[in-house]
Amino acid sequence: MSNLSLYTVTSLLILDVDGQRVLAKYYNPPHQAGSNTGVPADLGVGAGGPGMGGLTTLKEQRAFEKSVVDKIRRGGGEIHPLPPHLILTRTTTDLHFILVGPLSTSNELMLQLTLNAFHDAVSLLLRGQIEKRNVLEGLDLVLLAADETIDDGIILETDAAAIAARVSRPKADTTDIVINEQTLLSAYSTLKERVTQRIGQL
Repeated sequence: MSNLSLYTVTSLLILDVDGQRVLAKYYNPPHQAGSNTGVPADLGVGAGGPGMGGLTTLKEQRAFEKSVVDKIRRGGGEIHPLPPHLILTRTTTDLHFILVGPLSTSNELMLQLTLNAFHDAVSLLLRGQIEKRNVLEGLDLVLLAADETIDDGIILETDAAAIAARVSRPKADTTDIVINEQTLLSAYSTLKERVTQRIGQL
């Protein structure tokens, strides 16, 4: 039976070159009573998928992140199997962008497209300056970009420009109204003309 689950992402990580967390989001599907039960089991997410247990405590997550960094340091490209997980990486100057999915049921192309979209959206938001210091300074934008890309392990968007536009969109109720002497004189002359026209009609 093929995997029909939308829950395809186990975690999204940004780690520095020493393996320290900059951002870590681990996903569990909603309405889940315990690990290996509920939504993930019903939908056939597969071992290593979101909500399938093994990455629920901070200690487990730190150990997992250490094994991921060790795997990345050994090299071998951007896709690394670490059973029961599939790890996709994109490395910048001093950061590793990492997307983790279940090894048994993952679509590597979709996960790679998602990781590239998230990385490119962060690059757009930070104006091409993807370094640890800049990511920490703009962490609010990076977190919003992560939420616009993936929600509860479901891939929402794979277009970097759309993600960046949603995150950086100005509020609809804010408009720049410039009030200066010219604006006031213009308003006064318009009011004066209308009053003169009304008086002339009487």
